[in-house]
Amino acid sequence: MRVKTTTTSFKIIETLHELEGAGVTEIANRLDISKSSVYKHLKTLEEERYVIKGDNDMYYTGLRLLSLGVGARRRRKIYETAKPEIQRLAEESGEMANLLVEEQGRGIFLYRADSSRAVNLDTHAGREVYLHTTAMGKAILAGFSDERVTDIIERHGLPRMTEYTITDEADLLDELQSIREQGWAYDREERLKGLCCVAAPITDPDGTALGAISVSGPRSRLKRDSLGKLPQLILDVQNVIELNVAYD
Repeated sequence: MRVKTTTTSFKIIETLHELEGAGVTEIANRLDISKSSVYKHLKTLEEERYVIKGDNDMYYTGLRLLSLGVGARRRRKIYETAKPEIQRLAEESGEMANLLVEEQGRGIFLYRADSSRAVNLDTHAGREVYLHTTAMGKAILAGFSDERVTDIIERHGLPRMTEYTITDEADLLDELQSIREQGWAYDREERLKGLCCVAAPITDPDGTALGAISVSGPRSRLKRDSLGKLPQLILDVQNVIELNVAYD
């Protein structure tokens, strides 16, 4: 059973995060609730230190949320195990390397490591994405049964992010089968125009998908016909992480 007031409080926090700060009127208009209700929620959240009040009556998310996020990330065993290997992957590829996990049908970035020439993106820790729009997300979906993939599609849909996003379920299932056969996934500008990505899943000894790792870079550097040794590099790192997970 959903508690409406709790849902409203979280929607306000999410709105502050998305807007990087907002006033009572802006939040009320965005969420279509009364200003008096927004104000009461904000004052309660402020007293509990989940939001702070800045200049000009602007509210922002508080750092107390950071400690909760850090704690949630540490509970994912794969984070500490994969972190040094993600850093190595960034150094050896010369691009950006990432770690993504699935939670309730969405992809959550846990870690990102940059090389000296990595492009600046929005893939910070905690960033949510649709699984079907990224190579890592597709690598994770490939480890699920078609029935579970269908359940995720029914819950979240297949929204289009770019002209290259896969928005047809049959096409996605065909792509997932190809990923299972080759062992790695490719993102052809499916989430961000101009950005390509190569990824591989991370599984435990039972074959359960724990997450996925990737290398991301500009289309000009990661064209599919000129990937070179990149897929093998990612698969080598995948092997190390999975061994560490199995025997840690």
